[in-house]
Amino acid sequence: MKNKRLLIIFSAIVVMLAIPLIAMQFTDSVNWKMADFVMMGLLLAGTGLLCEFVLRKVKKAKYRLMICAAIILLFLLIWAELAVGIFGTPFAGS
Repeated sequence: MKNKRLLIIFSAIVVMLAIPLIAMQFTDSVNWKMADFVMMGLLLAGTGLLCEFVLRKVKKAKYRLMICAAIILLFLLIWAELAVGIFGTPFAGS
């Protein structure tokens, strides 16, 4: 079961990265470079693997949920910063 979850995580990452790749074929509105795909792949993989680690190591369901929610919130904040620079850090090119 544990290895099946890892397969699901990595399959979901491939599917999510395929969406902008396919969109780039049909519109000029989506303009990702290779670095964008690599960064999003790393963010998604890191988030998925951290949540998987929490699911394997933390025993109480309440703590699992809180820790995974915090990991996902951190992912969303980093993603928003890299996408549009909402905090004005140098990572977003501000």
